[in-house]
Amino acid sequence: MPNDAFNTQLAETISALNSPSFTPKLMRVIASLLSFDCAAVLGYREGKHPIYLYDSIENERELLFQRYLTTSFQNDPFYQKLNANKEQGIFTLKDVIGKDVARNDLDYQAYCEQFYHQTGWKDELSMLIEIEPARWVMLYFGFMQDDKRFTKPQVTKLKSYFAIIQSLCQQHWKQTEFTLAEPVFSPNAYSGQMLTAIESALASFGQTVLTKREQEIAALIAQGYDSKEIATQLDVVEGTVKNHRKRIYAQLNVASLSEFFQLFLNHLITQSR
Repeated sequence: MPNDAFNTQLAETISALNSPSFTPKLMRVIASLLSFDCAAVLGYREGKHPIYLYDSIENERELLFQRYLTTSFQNDPFYQKLNANKEQGIFTLKDVIGKDVARNDLDYQAYCEQFYHQTGWKDELSMLIEIEPARWVMLYFGFMQDDKRFTKPQVTKLKSYFAIIQSLCQQHWKQTEFTLAEPVFSPNAYSGQMLTAIESALASFGQTVLTKREQEIAALIAQGYDSKEIATQLDVVEGTVKNHRKRIYAQLNVASLSEFFQLFLNHLITQSR
């Protein structure tokens, strides 16, 4: 049965629905059920780049922005499972890579070489939750230590609470766009300073060469929105956004979304020092 601490955390999470503090409070609930070293939450829209929502990663964090969100996500076995099956649930790394895949699957080999092995994660578990038919949230949990793995009893326990977590996520993100969360769930593991750093970086990115409108669009691009979604948010036609985007790329001297993200990441790191 859930203990008093769990009930309190659950109540706080429900109270935080449709607010920026929802995700870190949800992480507290999950942390009371499952031991993990780090976590990340991403929003997925069919046929588009994932949107960063939250993380508690301390080591090699730049890989998430520089590699995963630009290209490596396409070879992520959890992402591929989502695309192939559209199945909600809790899955371990063993569940999704299959037998002998490390030797035979070129996509997985590329994913490991270009991203996963460099992160330092030793084991991984993911929760796939459908918000709407074309919108999903994926919660990733990892261990950084060689002697730690997600065990069957741990996974079984978490699965018994999946319906609660699923319902919370659906209620929150059905009413809320995929936007940055307040990245706080453990004072020892993470602090609100990163949220301030991200917000500051978004506000100041390109300010010396871009107009205010272009800065606004650049900030939305940095969060993973495409031209159509930006047009909807800003209540302008898509062609206007595309024209701004061309000028933004020219002013920042980048030729692709990957280069844009790398430039923003460098700006974020510089601003955070």
